[in-house]
Amino acid sequence: MPINSNEIPVLLDLPPSLQAFINQAKVFYNKLASDSPQNVAVIGGGLAGSEVAFSLALSGHKVSLFEMKPNKYSPAHTSSDFAELVCSNSFRSADHTNAIGLLKLELKELNSLTMAVAEETKVPAGKALAVDRELFSKYITAILEQTPNLTIIREEVCHLDLNLAPLKGFDKVVLSTGPLSSEPITEALAKLTGQDSLYFYDAIAPIISAESVDRSIVFAGSRYNPEEEDYLNCPFTKEEYEVFYQALINGETVGAKDFEKEIHFEGCMPIEALAARGEKTLLFGTMKPVGFEDPRTGRRPFALLQLRPENRNKETYNLVGFQTKLLYKEQERIFRLVPGLANAEFIRHGSMHRNTYVNAPKTLNADLSLKANPKIHLAGQITGVEGYLESAANGLWLGFYLANNLSGKNLSPLPETSVLGSLMNHLQRETKNFQPSNVQYGLMPELHIKAKKKSRKELYAQRTREAFEEWLSTLPQ
Repeated sequence: MPINSNEIPVLLDLPPSLQAFINQAKVFYNKLASDSPQNVAVIGGGLAGSEVAFSLALSGHKVSLFEMKPNKYSPAHTSSDFAELVCSNSFRSADHTNAIGLLKLELKELNSLTMAVAEETKVPAGKALAVDRELFSKYITAILEQTPNLTIIREEVCHLDLNLAPLKGFDKVVLSTGPLSSEPITEALAKLTGQDSLYFYDAIAPIISAESVDRSIVFAGSRYNPEEEDYLNCPFTKEEYEVFYQALINGETVGAKDFEKEIHFEGCMPIEALAARGEKTLLFGTMKPVGFEDPRTGRRPFALLQLRPENRNKETYNLVGFQTKLLYKEQERIFRLVPGLANAEFIRHGSMHRNTYVNAPKTLNADLSLKANPKIHLAGQITGVEGYLESAANGLWLGFYLANNLSGKNLSPLPETSVLGSLMNHLQRETKNFQPSNVQYGLMPELHIKAKKKSRKELYAQRTREAFEEWLSTLPQ
């Protein structure tokens, strides 16, 4: 029998800041309450699914959130909680001149569940927003369990036929099963869209124990703010880097299955795949030493690996940028060649998994509904966005759009010069080879102004904020 977790007592108390957020979100979405509540099924409780379910339930619609965990897990998931972060614990830069930093502002202004919980569970990470991943997911789960009009059903959905149980009787269905969609639902989606699903491979970085790091070699400090101690840094000499590099490019990796072609998303390339491009490639990217001085020598290291805390008490650290498909035994052998990690204890090894997404311009309407069946909407990374916040933003926008649409209110189109607007527009822009994308200024219209690089970022940021603020003013008051 499916589990209705609304009948399970909430065991986790929410801090005052999250209680205040919930009250604020209720007021925000109450403006979109409908006289004729709809029945909506949301399949998948990741970041996007959590955002969709939360917003629609608060706007008065009857939402059933289907989640196959803990009855079944994907190859990368281990927790039964919602919004589990399986790759990094970082939501990237909080700098408001960067596209991702500006997206954070836009999400906050739309009462994003993800952002509220991320702020409550953040851990030191310099100019980035990183979270205690376990606490983050537990708070998301606790909030969803307490949300009115939201029923949680722990059951796998294996088809997209709205005439069959458990989807029969729903007015709308939102598929938000993410990049690790199960085989049955992936096949159902491929059958419905009339084409094979597209995919790329994503690699996860290892996590090690803090106690196993040699502090006589590794030093604390942030790249551009040496006084901050959010990161640990492993400095390489030229000789140490050469030994490590040769081991890395010769390491044994997990291969793709015979029937699958291996395609990597550029933003999540395995460290060994990047290294294969040339001996100096890592020195200008993941392992660049710029902004650091080795306390032992007083000089800049030849190369450097950063370690980012995974939780508030800094008991575990993530090897930043070291996502990998190396065999587990190879990870231990090769990554222990990093200065300071000779005795590294691996809490989680890096791994490789297939990410599934659709060719959005060909399969989706502007409201993320399937052209093959407009009653079914897609949300999150499966639509062709890439990244935690991009996935959450995609789900938040869909929930907000549907809340407006189902209540009979017309929602003004998002400006393409806003970060969220440019991301959604990316899913409608037909290209010869559609690829997932993070938010970036490259998705926006050109400035058509000559300016230096730093000034251009500031000009993009100013234009973005003005456009989004103007759009916000058109929302129901």
